Amino acid sequence: MAFYFSKFEHRRPPSPLPHSPAIELLWQFLVVVALILGANYIRWRWTESLNYDALWFAIPLVLAETLAYIGLVLFAINLWKVHDYPRRPPPRTISECADTHGDEDRPISADIFLTTYSEEEELVRLSIRDAKAVRYPHPIDLRVHVLDDGRRPLMRQVAEEEGVNYITRSSNIGFKAGNLRNAMEHTSGDFIIICDADTRLFPSFLEHTLGYFRDVDVAWVQTPQWFYDIPEGESLPQHWGRKAGRFGRWLGAGVQRLVGPVRVGEDPFVSDAQMFYDVIQRRRNWANAAFCCGAGSIHRREAVMQAALRAYAMKVDKEVEKYASDIKDPGLRADFSGAMRNQVALETEFTPYKFHVSEDIYTSIVLHNDVARRWKSVLHPEVESKMLSPQDLLSWMIQRFKYAGGTLDICFRDNPLFRGKMSWAQRTMYLSTFWSYFGCIWNIVFIAAPIIYLFTGIPPLSAYSDAFYLHSLPFLLATELAFMFGMWGVKSWEGKASYLSFFSINFRALWTVLKGEKIKFPVTPKERQEGNFLHLVIPQMAVIALTVAGIVYGAYRVFGLGQSHELQSLVVNAAWGLNNILVMLPMIRAAQWTPPEEDIADAAATESGKIA
Repeated sequence: MAFYFSKFEHRRPPSPLPHSPAIELLWQFLVVVALILGANYIRWRWTESLNYDALWFAIPLVLAETLAYIGLVLFAINLWKVHDYPRRPPPRTISECADTHGDEDRPISADIFLTTYSEEEELVRLSIRDAKAVRYPHPIDLRVHVLDDGRRPLMRQVAEEEGVNYITRSSNIGFKAGNLRNAMEHTSGDFIIICDADTRLFPSFLEHTLGYFRDVDVAWVQTPQWFYDIPEGESLPQHWGRKAGRFGRWLGAGVQRLVGPVRVGEDPFVSDAQMFYDVIQRRRNWANAAFCCGAGSIHRREAVMQAALRAYAMKVDKEVEKYASDIKDPGLRADFSGAMRNQVALETEFTPYKFHVSEDIYTSIVLHNDVARRWKSVLHPEVESKMLSPQDLLSWMIQRFKYAGGTLDICFRDNPLFRGKMSWAQRTMYLSTFWSYFGCIWNIVFIAAPIIYLFTGIPPLSAYSDAFYLHSLPFLLATELAFMFGMWGVKSWEGKASYLSFFSINFRALWTVLKGEKIKFPVTPKERQEGNFLHLVIPQMAVIALTVAGIVYGAYRVFGLGQSHELQSLVVNAAWGLNNILVMLPMIRAAQWTPPEEDIADAAATESGKIA
């Protein structure tokens, strides 16, 4: 069966970014300079620049700047240094990666879990075949299991045809985490490899990851997720040539001579995960704080079970204590607690993987917070599998809303920062993750501020004087220069732009959590959804429309009404507003993006094959 991504099978993942101690040292120096200049800017903003005639405007903006600066500090700590976990050869037997307590030695056993719900059965077949092709240099008991929460006879048939185990259950309680728990009850491998329906493991997966488990305290290893079907786009001369012929090709070539290669339609949904895995997650290894992201990870079964059992016992004790705390008599309290314990234990759900929309990071928190064992996590820098990316804005937004809502729900409902046994470095890393999703609050202020000024003429600063430029420009320039080295060549503008343009998605997730609503677990579609998606970017289009109208009105006030003293403020806020417009445009383009005509034809052929 042909799929739209069949023509991308030849693609190969990028290599991990090389570690340069010299560049790292330069990054550390520059970011310290930038943070010092930033602290001085924030000091100046609070003490010398507020417009006391408009505190309703001035205070929210300076508060937003302060909160954003805190986020910058946390991000700098996250990126501080690379400390890859030592690579070791794959173990021959279980005794080389676990304390067998004198038991007879034996080959390692591992279970590959392919979780699926409603995905195309033939898509899952590809993942099954790649899982069966995983190699290992020593004898190993490797078993592949299809975990079908859709209870589909056709999926069972595919599993039987491929000679792998099929596991299902009568309900969907706990969603993916419940599916994993059910599979753990029916399997016994020493290690568990978690895959989504579209996760295509490379043959080297186990050979390159099991060596980390020679350290008996390593609980899981996360490998980078690589989306091999990301659109490559077309060069600017090609794109403009299709629109305007020879003149368009000539003009596009001229632009590229000035600014370098430009590709139109490249990665429209900013799905390239290299920034997240090779920069952000990889640089959490030094703090033992790289968290699990689900697909493409391998887990020590003993670690998952031990941490879950301890968390279960603590939850039972906490619940019993809540009921028994009002009983004054020690003997009666002990009898009551004993009687209650069995009942509470029966009513409390045992969850090796936390029943949650973000079960991966939640389970990471449980393991990192284990009071009895200092479990370690590893971000393996090399790509060991390939996956499919969202093919339309709706699918992309479903995925992002799930990430944001799940993380914020953990922050509010079961925040790990003030309890448990995490180190300060681990707590800082998790705080950085939580903080990034709260950014939607101050991002709204940054988006609204220039619009408010352009329509009202009321500045949030006492004056856009030389002092403003002397404090702001060195900070901004030093920050850009520092992170240019800190990112080690990974393109970062798209990430920064999407972070600001996400404001509507993240704010909706935050509001959903604050209202006490449960974040649902929709499966991210693996096929392009039909329809026009411009309605999904109405907030972004409103920002552009209001900003453009504000610039026009502000210019009229200065040049038409003779308010020449506002010229400097107009220039600053117009430039700020234009930056916001540029940030919103990629998301609007993504709403209109359609795959190339040949991809549409491939999808139609696939659909025809399914009907036949």
